[in-house]
Amino acid sequence: MSPGPRRRTVPTDLAALAAGVSQATIRKWASRGKLTRYGSPGRAEYDLDELRLLVARVNP
Repeated sequence: MSPGPRRRTVPTDLAALAAGVSQATIRKWASRGKLTRYGSPGRAEYDLDELRLLVARVNP
């Protein structure tokens, strides 16, 4: 059985750039449970596909 597709994650600054929002908004979405935070303590990363879906819901 093969694993699912690999997650494509980016750091907070690139996630904000990709979503067209501030880094604070990315962090707020993560703290509110709207976006999953990956990475280690001190190095947050966010999945690009999950981010794309979230932005599509926020800006229909």
